[in-house]
Amino acid sequence: MLKKKIIALDVGKRKIGVAISDILGISANPSGFINASNTKKALEKVGELIKENDIGTVVVGLPKNMDGTIGPQAEHCISFGEQVANLYSIEVVWQDERLSTREAERMLIESGMSRAKRKVENDQVAAAIILRSYLDRLSNSSSNSEI
Repeated sequence: MLKKKIIALDVGKRKIGVAISDILGISANPSGFINASNTKKALEKVGELIKENDIGTVVVGLPKNMDGTIGPQAEHCISFGEQVANLYSIEVVWQDERLSTREAERMLIESGMSRAKRKVENDQVAAAIILRSYLDRLSNSSSNSEI
């Protein structure tokens, strides 16, 4: 049975990191970033990506505080995700992304990437980490339901 792809967004104030799954929901591929300085244009670009890639679900990283509470940046992410859901009539889910940006930075440093290149790559790698976490969560919940 064919499924639709899943897109993950690491929503920031300046950039939105993007990652897209394969149709089987196995891989989480970094896919660039969107300029977030103009919300309307960013939403339009997300819509283009949804259409071009046959997306069925949008995963938005939710940067909760370490104590699990919702702060201003998480509220911004929730608002952006709700706008995507309303504009494109698509399922939007939130994935806890505490420390995903730090994890992305660590991975890029370990790969030997220069600071300038890391600055460009970090958001999309963080989106891939968010997507990987969501895909793992889906896999674990389907594995548990088969028992």
